[in-house]
Amino acid sequence: MDGLAILGATGSIGASALRLLSRHPHFIRVNLLSAHRRVEELLRSIEVFRPRQAFLTGAKVGPEQQERARRAGCELSDDAAALKEALGNGAVDCVLLAVSGAAGLEYGLHALRSGKRLAIANKEPLVIAGHLFKEAARAGRGEILPVDSEHSAIFQCLHGQRRECISRIILTTSGGPFHGLSRDEIKNVGAEQALKHPTWKMGKKITVDSATMMNKALEVIEARWLFDVPLERIEVSVHRQSIVHSMVEFDDGSVMAQLGVTDMQYPILYALSHPERWKAELPRLDFQNGM
Repeated sequence: MDGLAILGATGSIGASALRLLSRHPHFIRVNLLSAHRRVEELLRSIEVFRPRQAFLTGAKVGPEQQERARRAGCELSDDAAALKEALGNGAVDCVLLAVSGAAGLEYGLHALRSGKRLAIANKEPLVIAGHLFKEAARAGRGEILPVDSEHSAIFQCLHGQRRECISRIILTTSGGPFHGLSRDEIKNVGAEQALKHPTWKMGKKITVDSATMMNKALEVIEARWLFDVPLERIEVSVHRQSIVHSMVEFDDGSVMAQLGVTDMQYPILYALSHPERWKAELPRLDFQNGM
């Protein structure tokens, strides 16, 4: 792949992707960036990565901002129709969909219908319209690769395996910051405590959803669409350390697990590099010293 589009470039996943690519610019060229309202952050990324096009989806772009982007060789626009069209052109091979909620649904479907690889980092589109995404991928010969750490783990465990041999999928969860609290103790918690996730650094919405465990319920639905496995064969297991990102049990009783450091750069990298594994300067698990 030669060209990457990052939708949601100023969010937590987009920032992780740009941090990874700033150290490894040879992996793939960033040809398109989008953000909702954080135009200053977007402009700074434009000046570093010099994409061909960039889009602001939740605010108007002024002439000074356009000129600043143009000096970096980039055309900056607030035209949503132009963004959708740009995702289908030859400058984009892979789309990293990192927009929160359902906002990126239309763009993801268009990318798949245009035959692109869709590295999907937010679960809401598949929860809302999983059947439409599968149909779009089939119709356009596009490809869906998960960036959610749990679903990336399952995807890696299933690589080279026959899907009909799956006995069950086991999604792991840290249990969030409220694990072990009594019903009475939970009554007194607030947003500040909910935002203190024990192992992951994420955006505020997904962190709160993780604290209430609602996020895990959405992940079960996401797994059902991604891997064509019935809901009754998808389980959740508490794993406080978040080292085992998820597991797959097969009909012969064997269980395959994917382990790694709690850093979203890993699943982003795999979604970009699959079926290869690009060598990257990322922290490693330390099995000798308690990982």
